[in-house]
Amino acid sequence: VQLQASGGGLVQAGGSLRLSCTASGRTFGRQAMAWFRQAAGKEREFVAHISWSGETTYYTDSVKGRFTISRDNTRNTVDLQMNSLKPEDTAIYYCAADVLYYSSGARDKTGSYAYWGQGTQVTVSS
Repeated sequence: VQLQASGGGLVQAGGSLRLSCTASGRTFGRQAMAWFRQAAGKEREFVAHISWSGETTYYTDSVKGRFTISRDNTRNTVDLQMNSLKPEDTAIYYCAADVLYYSSGARDKTGSYAYWGQGTQVTVSS
């Protein structure tokens, strides 16, 4: 599985961005997907997860109510809609595909994901 993320950029606080991740291969529809982020000088952290079917989502507390993860298994894409952005959301955002097929649960650890996109920079100015 190869992942290609896009959609990052510079936005003012309170603004919105939509990140998109396109996956190659035939296994996308069997794998949960997630977005992680890594700010400068910090460890990579979990942002959002969506189950292989798209029926279940999970978010870190700091983005609940502001970010929405979605997927389209017919197009092999997973998106992250980010609203009400804050300067503390500034980071490189990575999409990731689960190491397992048909997994369940929150899957909020980096070790749960075997495939990673190249990252896209999101910068929120105050």
